[in-house]
Parts: sequence; structure tokens; C-alpha cells
Amino acid sequence: MYNNLSNNPDSGFHKQGHNVPLSPFENGLYGAGSGLIRSGLGAYGEKILGSSSEYVQSNINRYFADPQYYFQVNDDYVRNKLKVLLFPFLHRGHWTRITEPVVGRLSYKPPIYDINAPDLYIPFMSFFTYVVLSGLVLGRRGKFSPEAVNWVFMKGLVGWFFQVMLLKISLMSLSGGETALLDFVAYAGYAFTGISLAILGGIVWSYSYYPLLAWTCICMGVFLVQTMRRVLLAGARSYDSTRHHYFLLFIGLAQFPLFLWLGNVSLSWLF
Repeated sequence: MYNNLSNNPDSGFHKQGHNVPLSPFENGLYGAGSGLIRSGLGAYGEKILGSSSEYVQSNINRYFADPQYYFQVNDDYVRNKLKVLLFPFLHRGHWTRITEPVVGRLSYKPPIYDINAPDLYIPFMSFFTYVVLSGLVLGRRGKFSPEAVNWVFMKGLVGWFFQVMLLKISLMSLSGGETALLDFVAYAGYAFTGISLAILGGIVWSYSYYPLLAWTCICMGVFLVQTMRRVLLAGARSYDSTRHHYFLLFIGLAQFPLFLWLGNVSLSWLF
């Protein structure tokens, strides 16, 4: 009986519709409100995304810079830079970098125009020279193999990484401001210039290896001390001469074990 009543359209028990039609005035208000909400949320989201994009881009430029900047070199720069690396005592003039205004902010001139600017051309060329010369040394000892060259390659990368971390941590501990990561990569990679020269000297005349290694190690220490002092003075919030001098001395002395370790061409992590 109840089923028949519910299915009968004339019984009065059929359901009423829940969708009540809106008046034209209410439809206008609803459409205008939805449009304002959508436009407001869109503008707010665009503002957030825009500011986030600018923040990310500024941090990338701050810490990583443009890789192409570090390869703007020529023959004169490479020749003069090698003189600074191997004979820093003869470097006349200042150690500061040359600045130039770029879009309302200060930037540094590329290496081709500034001998004190860091580059990645010399570090990469020196690193691969180090690997090739080490392979030659292993070949003379009868230990050459692709695995041995790969071992030397990985050992060089680890040494490069340690040098970068040494410079980065030292600067951070001294509140030395912000410096692009690729700057540290370049400064640390210059060590392979002296190490390659010492290995080459040892190949030509075995007795020249240790004198050349000691000389290039001292020169690298002097170069890094002068360079890091410039970086510290440029970005330090406060300057404690005694504390800064100890850290700079530590950076210079740390080159001796690093040079001895990387210069010892062997198939072992130890000396």
C-alpha cells in the first residue's frame, strides 16, 4: 500500500525540487562576487609566485652566479694569472676586484678585464692535466689501467671538495658575508696548477719534485691568504684581527697536507 502511494503522482507524496530558481538580480550579484573572488585570488597567487620566483632567482645569482662569467678569459689573462699563482710575491698592485654597476646593483668585471677575478678555465685545465700526468706516472711504474686513472680522478675530486669546504666553512665562521659558490670552486681548483707543475718536474727530474711541491704549496697559501683576506674585508660584519689572522694562517698551513696527499700518485687513499 505504501509503495503504491509513493509511486502515484496524484497522491501528493512526490518530492519537491530543492533547486529554487534565482532572480536576475541575485544572478548578477552571484556572478559579480565570483568574478571578484577569482580575480582577487588570481592576483594574489600571481604576486606570491612572482615574489617566490624573484627570491629563488636572486639566491641562485647570489650563490651560484653565471657559469659563463668564469670562462671569459683570453691568453693574456691566463698568462698573467699563472704568474700570480706561481709567483704571488711579485704581484704588484692591489688584490681587490674591479666592480661595475649592472641594473642598479654592483657586479664584478669578468676575468678577461680583471686579473683578480676568479675563473674556472685554469682550474679545470689544471685538474685534467693533473689526471693525465698522474696516469703517466702510474704508467712508468707499470700500474697504469683505466681503473687507476679513475681512482686518481676521484681522489682529485675529493681533494677539490675538501678545499672548497675549507674555504666556505672558514668564511662562514668569520661572518664574512655572501660569496658565490663558484668563486670557492675556482679558488680551490687553482691548487692543481702547482701540483701539476710539481708532478711534471718529478717526471723530468725526480729530485725536483719536492722542491717544486714545497714552492707551489707556499705560493698557493700566500695566494689564498691574500684572496680570502680581501673577501673577508669586503663582506665581514665585524672584524676581529686576531681571530681572522688565525683562520687565514690555518688556510695557508692546510695547503701542505693537501698538496702532499694529492701530489702522491698512488692507488691508496693514504700517503
